[in-house]
Amino acid sequence: MSPSVTAYPLDDEHRRALLRVASDCIGDALRCGHGQPDIPEPSGDLALDQAAATFVTLERGEALLGCIGTLEATESLVASVARNACKAAFADPRLPAVTVADFEVMTIKVSVLSRLTPVRARSWKDVARNLRVGTDGVLVEAGNHRATLLPSVWPKVDDAAQFLDILWHKAGLRPRDWLPRTRVSKYTTEEFADPGPRSLPARTPVRG
Repeated sequence: MSPSVTAYPLDDEHRRALLRVASDCIGDALRCGHGQPDIPEPSGDLALDQAAATFVTLERGEALLGCIGTLEATESLVASVARNACKAAFADPRLPAVTVADFEVMTIKVSVLSRLTPVRARSWKDVARNLRVGTDGVLVEAGNHRATLLPSVWPKVDDAAQFLDILWHKAGLRPRDWLPRTRVSKYTTEEFADPGPRSLPARTPVRG
C-alpha cells in the first residue's frame, strides 16, 4: 500500500468508503438515467472531509472506460471522488458513457494526489533527470498546452523518456520541445481499487 499523501492519513476503512462512494454514484446515475453525482454531505470524519485532489479511473480489463480528475484540492476528498467518478463514467470526452455491462465488471481506481511540486528545469532532459521512475505523476503546462500523467502509467512504459514522450504528445506539444514559459510540476498519489464484480437491482430500468 502506498504511503498517505494527505494531512489526515487514510486507513483501509476510508479507502473502502471512498470506493463505495464512487461505485454508488455511478450506479445511482445508471439507475436514474442521468450522470449527475449525488455529492455526499460532510461525514464528520477528518480524513474524508479534508480537501483533496483526486482522479477516478475506470477500466474493463485492459480497456480504459474513463479517467477524470482534478489537480488542485477545491473540495472535500469524498465529494471529489463522487464528482470525478460520475465524470469518468459519463463525461470523459474521449470515450462513450459506461453501460450496466461495464459497471458490473469494471475496476474502479481512486487516486488521491499530493500537492504539486514545481520541477526546476530548463529543458525536456532536465525534467527526465528529475523524475522518480515509478513514483512521480507529472503535469506539463506551456501556453495553451496542458496535460498530466498519473504514476499508474509507469508500469506501461520503459523509462522516463517514454513517459515524458507520451505526456508531451498528450499535451499537443512537439516531441521533446521546450516552449517559452514551459512549467512542469510533479506529485505523488495514493491509489486503491475495487475490481468488482458489482450489480444493480434487476427491477430498476437502466441504460445499456
